[in-house]
Amino acid sequence: MGALKRVSTKIKSMFKNIREDIASVFARDPAARSTFEVLTCYPGLHARIFHRLANTLWHADLKWMGRFVSHIGRGLTGIEIHPGATIGRRFFIDHGMGVVIGETAEIGDDVTLYHGVTLGGTSWKAGKRHPTLGNGVVVGAGAKILGPIHVGDGAIIGSNAVVVKDVPDGATAVGIPARILDEEKKTGSTFNAYGVGNDQNDPLSKAIHGLLGHSVTVDQRIDFILQQLEKMGVPLEDERATAEKFDPNHLNNIVD
Repeated sequence: MGALKRVSTKIKSMFKNIREDIASVFARDPAARSTFEVLTCYPGLHARIFHRLANTLWHADLKWMGRFVSHIGRGLTGIEIHPGATIGRRFFIDHGMGVVIGETAEIGDDVTLYHGVTLGGTSWKAGKRHPTLGNGVVVGAGAKILGPIHVGDGAIIGSNAVVVKDVPDGATAVGIPARILDEEKKTGSTFNAYGVGNDQNDPLSKAIHGLLGHSVTVDQRIDFILQQLEKMGVPLEDERATAEKFDPNHLNNIVD
């Protein structure tokens, strides 16, 4: 009776988790129209179900069976999740093709990944090799998070970013290698598909804009000095003729 009760409890828990996964799809994908569509047409949901089974087998010391179930899931969904990976509740993979999650990766609750994301290792040594993602993390398409680093709760990883250092709670990281944007994610902000919004500034871009502004000021000062020298009778025709025209607006548009 005790064994049957444990099995019954596990089955109930499994169906509860699947219902939560379906609800998370509706919460984060406006294209989802019906529960039947989500159950039959969403590879991210299918991959999560395969991983639950593979992970159970893995921790029951049925390693080969867990890997084989994971391999079947990979073939059917295009999403590769190692059976040893730890994944929290309401995990959502949108589109999904090309997602790779390594053995020692740890993922918190309410995390969203888009297609092409890699949670990979940077070492062949045994032990913790893959990243840890906190709760509510969003990882944009094509992003690579590498090594045993920590991505804090509510962090956003921009599309195609390569993250090799820890990301603080609520921060947004973009670029190769990833840099932390100076505009942190505010509590209660709206969901950002693909990891970035249109109101966030890359610190490198801001630094370049600052240098361009300083260059304009320096040019103005040099021009003033030349004007004063000309008033004093110093011939500067050759200097002005050979001076290159600096167009900061053109460079600003390139950086933007």
